Amino acid sequence: MANNTRLVALEAICSVVLDKRSLSSFVYPDQDDALAKSLVFGTIRFYHQLNDIVTDLLNHSLEKEDLDIHCLMLLGAYQILYSKVAIHASIFETVDTLNLIDKTWAKGLVNAILRQIDRDQEALKKQVHYSHPTWMVKKIKQNYPDDFEQIFTQNNTQAPMTLRIHPKHSAGDYQQSLDSENIQSSLLEVAPQALVLNKPISVYDLPDFDIGSCYVQDASAQLAAPLLTPKDSDRILDACSAPGGKTTHLCELASKAKIIALDSDSERLERVKQNAQRFNINTIDIIQGNAQQQDWWDGELFDKILLDAPCSATGVIRRHPDIKLLRKPKDIKNLVTLQAQILENLWQTLKPGGVLLYATCSILKAENEEQITHFLQTHQDAVEIKIDLDWGIETTVGRQNLPSHHFDGFYYAKLQKKVE
Repeated sequence: MANNTRLVALEAICSVVLDKRSLSSFVYPDQDDALAKSLVFGTIRFYHQLNDIVTDLLNHSLEKEDLDIHCLMLLGAYQILYSKVAIHASIFETVDTLNLIDKTWAKGLVNAILRQIDRDQEALKKQVHYSHPTWMVKKIKQNYPDDFEQIFTQNNTQAPMTLRIHPKHSAGDYQQSLDSENIQSSLLEVAPQALVLNKPISVYDLPDFDIGSCYVQDASAQLAAPLLTPKDSDRILDACSAPGGKTTHLCELASKAKIIALDSDSERLERVKQNAQRFNINTIDIIQGNAQQQDWWDGELFDKILLDAPCSATGVIRRHPDIKLLRKPKDIKNLVTLQAQILENLWQTLKPGGVLLYATCSILKAENEEQITHFLQTHQDAVEIKIDLDWGIETTVGRQNLPSHHFDGFYYAKLQKKVE
């Protein structure tokens, strides 16, 4: 069985490294194979460092059709340097996987490289390696000369599992029901509905999960809905809404508000429907459409708009380590352009006096404060509402949460449209 676990892990790693596919699109044959998943996430998380180590030890690079062997060595290196798997098992099982991919000729090579890594592990563990692509290291150091160490460290750790407790329970009461199931958690002051679990568990082990007791959502993402202060009389647009975490949160805070959930991806909109059903919410209008166009809009202005803009996701790398391999510098430029188009378009659908909350799960200033500064400079009818709360750091415009133990990296800016 262990061998098949390594084979599955190898296939997932190759899908990201060689096929440039997102890790979330990989289907594990056994969804409960926790070891395979942890090996995959770990190898991808430390890919840049592991790749440098393995490449240094190889006398010459492998042929294109044998790059899966290179990926297998990264998997072996991860186990030796970072996992709890015993060293002899790490090496033996990894080398043995070559039987399953019909490349037994490479056993000597893989064995030699992994044994060398084992011998060098003390020195290798002392090396400072941020394990991010060079362009990203440079950009993050530029943007955050005082905080980059914290960002890289957090990006290379496993994110906590955080719950948003439905307001019909108090977070404290739900915490007690978790305690009685032997599930430890801690409350967060700045996100009153949040509970951070000490260790991740299956959602099906959470009391009353199937009938909407809670939603799995990072504490940073839980700050969005309260920032908009939704009221029952509001007509609210949640743009780029899938999978519906913030949509359902808005409904919890203002159950009679008229909420339109917009997204361009029909498959992801299915998740909005499923989440609404689990919470027994039937007041959301779910619409497929592009936020940079208006063909989906009925012409009635909105009181509030939540724009969770498409972004580089550099604030959630610890949840999606494949971002470090899949994002390219040119993507940032394209995203900044798209964000500006969406902002421009949605601003026209907002009532005078209405509020737009701009949010990203990015830490790059070009997508955040620079984007909003430019918008304010070019829109005389827009004014910033200061977010004066005790989380994150105040930026020139808006507020930035950097990745930290309890929070993903998130940016928020609150804009109001002037009344003529």
